[in-house]
Amino acid sequence: MTRFADLPGTIPAFPLPGALLLPRARLPLHIFEPRYLAMLEDCMKTPTRLIGMVQPNKVPGRDEGTGLHTIGCAGRLTQFSETEDGRYLITLKGISRFRVAGEVTGFTPYRRCEVTWDGFEQDLGSAEKDPDFDREGFLNLLSKFFSAKELSTDWESLKEADDELLINSLSMLLDFAPEDKQALLEAPSLSTRRETLVTLIEYALRGGESGEVMQ
Repeated sequence: MTRFADLPGTIPAFPLPGALLLPRARLPLHIFEPRYLAMLEDCMKTPTRLIGMVQPNKVPGRDEGTGLHTIGCAGRLTQFSETEDGRYLITLKGISRFRVAGEVTGFTPYRRCEVTWDGFEQDLGSAEKDPDFDREGFLNLLSKFFSAKELSTDWESLKEADDELLINSLSMLLDFAPEDKQALLEAPSLSTRRETLVTLIEYALRGGESGEVMQ
């Protein structure tokens, strides 16, 4: 898929707190709940094989987690394997962010959303660049964060990764709060996402909430 005209107006929604998918990135998932197994089976029957990753959002007057944030990211099912007990290990490749226009009522056990892709044309393009990226300074900050949290990583791979892969992978893997993940998703450019990521890391180093890298 390379054109917005190929993207459907309705997609299944997977509201998973803290899970972040970004365009051109890959997200591994473990599917075992019956409603999401049904979602996966239906997804594999469609030509686009898209699943919309979207953060739950508390709505005043409703039970926690029943609302959805207005912006999510759709991923194309690219890999899946079934375990002996009927669970699935899948991989989604980020295609494009979307804006939720409304939920579709129906008989599926999972949620579906009407979506619009307008405003996210860059997501279907080539990898973004970050011309003002101070990689050395960023890696020094990241080293302090990993040291403070007693984490380890492959530093050579981080040094060699291109701007988008480095920034987006860390945005997805670092265990920040769901609202912080949403801010990273909604960043209008790679530079803005990097600035947001730096702010979150600096806040964590000052003693604020933070998490660890998912290994």
